Amino acid sequence: MWSDNPGQRVTKLAAAAALVAGLASPLPALADTAAPNCNAPQDLIRLANPLPRVAKKLSTGQPITVVAIGSSSTAGAGASSPTSNYPSRLAIELQQHFPKMSISVLNRGVGGEEIADMLERFDSAVIAANPDLVLWQLGTNSVIRGHRLGDHGALIRAGIAKIRAAGADVVLIDPQFAPKVIAKPDAEAMVALISATAKREDVDLFRRFEVMRHWRDVDHLAFETFVSPDGLHMNDWSYACMAKGLGNAIAEAAQRPVMSATALRHVMP
Repeated sequence: MWSDNPGQRVTKLAAAAALVAGLASPLPALADTAAPNCNAPQDLIRLANPLPRVAKKLSTGQPITVVAIGSSSTAGAGASSPTSNYPSRLAIELQQHFPKMSISVLNRGVGGEEIADMLERFDSAVIAANPDLVLWQLGTNSVIRGHRLGDHGALIRAGIAKIRAAGADVVLIDPQFAPKVIAKPDAEAMVALISATAKREDVDLFRRFEVMRHWRDVDHLAFETFVSPDGLHMNDWSYACMAKGLGNAIAEAAQRPVMSATALRHVMP
């Protein structure tokens, strides 16, 4: 957990761009000769549903607020600095997709939290920010601590209901594919539970677990390439790569044509 208060950190896109001035540009750095390419199949990163609230803000040119809530991998454990965590890198990615828009990415990650802990601060950390999009990273700490899945599905649904009541779009983010996670017997079950809940509630899911498994099993990257020395958290490269994929997914979903019910009646027999 970073020494600054993540609940108060607001990453403005313009500020984020200035903050990294003089450093290697974020995307070319991923293609450096010492680093592997940042790749993920489109079917792994594509969001199942469009993002209507974000799309509306894009169409009207209004400022967009994104809230990233989660535990240590949202706060940025494993990154070399706060500017290298995934919300900070995502701010830069979104600026590149929408250079004329004013978009804020708020980092509400708190290390060590489980789903119930996050729900206790949803009103103050998420809803109070009047978000247009909420990115909810969840599930890892329950797996690491060996907690039974139990009522996790109900807790996730309660969080989704709060986000929906606020009128925001939601994207769930499942656990990381890292040695200390996959060693736990319930890791795959937690990933499956989050996926099933997202499908049942008809909300989007960014499949971080499968993206990282692809790096290992298909791209044949060593864990040391994308996992920090603690064997649990992501590192600068993988946070940047995750942000790149998530940024692409958000941009595509927010600009995806949405057929109205009237249009559907005309095209369906």
